[in-house]
Amino acid sequence: MKKLLSLMVAAIFAVSSGFALAASHAGAPMKKDEMKKGDSKDGKKAAKKDKKAAKKDDKKKDDKK
Repeated sequence: MKKLLSLMVAAIFAVSSGFALAASHAGAPMKKDEMKKGDSKDGKKAAKKDKKAAKKDDKKKDDKK
């Protein structure tokens, strides 16, 4: 009887741990509005980074000449 109780406790712990792990890796679903707002901001930030990187490359090329 003691072994059966230990086995049941271990099984419950394993199942609950599995659900917690799955939930932590699943992430929250995004709403359409949030996706649109986030994409536009990310796009602008990426464009700024690209411009800055291009300017740095131009400066490096000018310094080498």
